[in-house]
Amino acid sequence: MLVSSALGCPDHDHEDGHVHEHVKRTTSVPVTPPTRPLEWGDLNIIHTTDSHGWLLGHQKTSPPEPNYSGTFGDFASFVAHMKEIALERDVDLLLVDSGDLHDGTGLTDGFPAGGVDAHDANQFIKQLPYDLMSIGNHELYIYANTLDMYKNFAPSLHGRYMSSNVNITVLNEKGEAVSVPVGERFVKFKTRKGRRITSVGVLYDFTGNDHNTTVQKVSDMVKESWFTEAIKEEPDLFLLVGHMPIVRDDWPLVFNAVRAVHPTTPIIILGGHTHIRNCIQPDGRSMSLESGRYMETVGWLSAKLDQKGNKKNITFSRRYLDPNRVTYEFHTNRKTFNFDTLQGLSITAGLNALAKKFDLSFLYGTAPHDFYLSRAPYPSNDSLLSLFAQDAMPVALAINNTRASVPNIMITNSGSQRFDVLSGTFTKNDQLTASPFADSFLFIPNVTFGTASKVLPALNNAGADERRSLLEDRELQMYGRGYVETIYRKWLEEQDRRDGLERRAAQNLTLGYVTQDSCPGVGDDVLHAPLPFFDSPDFIGSNPPTVSDDTQVDLVFVDFIESQLLEILNAVQSQTTYTSSNVQSYSPFLASELLGLYAQIAWN
Repeated sequence: MLVSSALGCPDHDHEDGHVHEHVKRTTSVPVTPPTRPLEWGDLNIIHTTDSHGWLLGHQKTSPPEPNYSGTFGDFASFVAHMKEIALERDVDLLLVDSGDLHDGTGLTDGFPAGGVDAHDANQFIKQLPYDLMSIGNHELYIYANTLDMYKNFAPSLHGRYMSSNVNITVLNEKGEAVSVPVGERFVKFKTRKGRRITSVGVLYDFTGNDHNTTVQKVSDMVKESWFTEAIKEEPDLFLLVGHMPIVRDDWPLVFNAVRAVHPTTPIIILGGHTHIRNCIQPDGRSMSLESGRYMETVGWLSAKLDQKGNKKNITFSRRYLDPNRVTYEFHTNRKTFNFDTLQGLSITAGLNALAKKFDLSFLYGTAPHDFYLSRAPYPSNDSLLSLFAQDAMPVALAINNTRASVPNIMITNSGSQRFDVLSGTFTKNDQLTASPFADSFLFIPNVTFGTASKVLPALNNAGADERRSLLEDRELQMYGRGYVETIYRKWLEEQDRRDGLERRAAQNLTLGYVTQDSCPGVGDDVLHAPLPFFDSPDFIGSNPPTVSDDTQVDLVFVDFIESQLLEILNAVQSQTTYTSSNVQSYSPFLASELLGLYAQIAWN
């Protein structure tokens, strides 16, 4: 059954991504409602992670965007009603976040010069009654952002913002540089029902942090005396929160350290970072949950807790909610007329005012159709990677460039593009959403075309086994620096391979996530058909010029891949040893500006 959701914008001719007034938000785009209520326990948790600034919801009409069309104001209303239900049921309900509030939409990244990323957007997150939050890697790329979290965000959580293994260097009262936790190392608190909870807030072994911030390895953190001391006393529950994926990472180090002292105490792990929906049960008295990305998932976890000292398995449940008003109204037993709270309306209005202040509806042009990151093959007409590498880079980087007449090969990493460009108005907000990374373009002049043309295939490891281990090392390095797209894409690919064709042929299913995890029962709140998936290389490039092998060309690339590219360039030829001294600046335009520049030229 499909129902119309109260989402989208009232002025159908002005689909500007996210920016519109909070009038009665209705549209004819169908959203599938849930079919079954949530399972409540004694302890219940609403979980968010990797929201990356998607606080006005997904407001485009191309599927599956309407699934995720709820604003953060709608979410605030949902949380308020769920808190009321918890009171009626006389159970505990906690609200927890696992980090990455920065980088992703115009609300975080669209600030005017002199501002700080996510400072304004975070004022709205502060208004929700979060019981615990942990730091993410995106809070650490730029020192000013970390400092803002330390000074202006963490204090508003009154000791509930955690950074167990993350420090910032600041000046103390005497003007001396000291390294201190951004938030708390650990938190002990009592729930409304009197349950005693011990929490830590861990970040995975992130290596891309800015100067004057430090990330301690998880393996070292669990040996610290403060950690030993924090877990010594047995609580009713260990709630381990962190910006770290629940599989193939270091949660077992933390889990095993706790289990060594408390073999039967219930443990809940709330992870993040890889942008997927996932759930595992490390043992019969624990559950680990990861709740997606970009406010495309709200996680639900409940536990029927027993008496201390019990060794029987605990009954847990988990659910992945599609964050839209239909979902929220269904689970709170509300209708459109009595769903919105004053606080919810105020948050949505405030976010719209912020969007206006940041001029996020500034129009670059009109996208002629949808351009997909992974739903269309690369290269192809519908591929965003093709649009960026073969059209936007060559056109935008030629603007006011004295080297525009020199033949070139341009290369970037496909991970530089973060989100689909969907048909209709292409605004400042859409540009920041699709391509948020402010990478500079560099170049090496006078490379022969014969050599330059080998670099892109070599970067993508085309049939070169001897370079495979180099690239595997690189992938580990990229992961350390925060690149998670590989894992998210593999997850999408699995969904499509498992039952994509069959489910898409079933007319009654809308597109969305189709999760298969290791926990009992069905995790997705709404059954969907998975999106089509097409693989693409890690690196993409412009169409090569038609010149002879010995023609000298400019080899152009983003600064993010400089060391990698130099390594490969030296591997494909031996005449010259290239170093960073050979590298020059190519254009004043940043990667995050190119789609907008291109749209102004090509889409008007």
